[in-house]
Amino acid sequence: MSQAAFYPVGTPGQPWGAAERELWRGRQQRLRRYDKEVLPRIESLASRFDKVAYGQLDYAGESYTLFALRSRDWNPALPAALVTGGVHGYETSGVMGALEFLEKHAADYAGKANLLVAPCVNPWGFERINRWNFDAIDPNRNFRADGPARESTAVIELIAPYEGQFVLHIDLHETTDSDESEFRPALAARDGKPFEPGLIPDGFYLVDDSENPQPAFQQAVIAAVEKVTHIAPADDKGEIIGSPVVAHGVIEYPLVKLGLCAGITGAKFTTTTEVYPDSPRATPQQCNDAQVAAVCAALDYALAHRSPFLCHPNASAHHSAAGPGGASRRQSRSLWMRRGQPGSVSSTSCPRS
Repeated sequence: MSQAAFYPVGTPGQPWGAAERELWRGRQQRLRRYDKEVLPRIESLASRFDKVAYGQLDYAGESYTLFALRSRDWNPALPAALVTGGVHGYETSGVMGALEFLEKHAADYAGKANLLVAPCVNPWGFERINRWNFDAIDPNRNFRADGPARESTAVIELIAPYEGQFVLHIDLHETTDSDESEFRPALAARDGKPFEPGLIPDGFYLVDDSENPQPAFQQAVIAAVEKVTHIAPADDKGEIIGSPVVAHGVIEYPLVKLGLCAGITGAKFTTTTEVYPDSPRATPQQCNDAQVAAVCAALDYALAHRSPFLCHPNASAHHSAAGPGGASRRQSRSLWMRRGQPGSVSSTSCPRS
């Protein structure tokens, strides 16, 4: 299947310029509302959590305030957990699952962990049911301090005062049929590369960090989700979306190298969930429930197995005597994130989370 026949923006073999991005942008329609579907639920949670405005997006006259919810009585003596959703705005259960966790389960962890939840990282994409932001940039390839996606740099700034406190980061995503019908063809066209079709797995899976694998942790999450929905099998090559399956329902990526959201905290326990909402075997509510089950299982495991040294060894380079939130630690985080700046990765072979 050729790129030219498959995606209507751009010239085959030529990366997009400003004109092509504007043409692509003109194809995007507002299909739902951040201010009606997300913000009211955030506001209702503000009676129990600190509502934190951590960034502002201004795109062609449309303005979005980025909000996180934080444990009201944040105790630096407790381990912290970061939950992110909606990095890809079209992945609905990531947003709804994060909110549902806060509404129904977060109280169970009061006095046990500090929670920081950014439920809708990419509101422009949420409204257009799109993977990218206004600038046709994938936020989940640009989680680095000097990156071009404001959605991503805002989250990095949000977590900076809590440097070294995170024991867990779980990033909530979906893999959808539209990855093959729209978003990967758009990626190939944008980058001037040929589109190479792939397979969409039927079921839930996780992405572990190949630089800090935690197989027992991943399997604890898989076991919990398997009670809610089915787990994706490997394909005939023993892969899921082109990556080797290393355990039941688990693949691995180098999170920091690829600029992925789940790599920003240096937490010992990290994972990216991937729900399949287009499966005939799963309802929208099951997809939300799978995300919630994953968050709860991840928290339970991380709290039961945490050590005095909360960050994994690769994160030690950005620790310093300045203490949590100190200036030198923030500076070293910036250096660490730059070291993790993604190199050249082919658009057709790049992992899809």
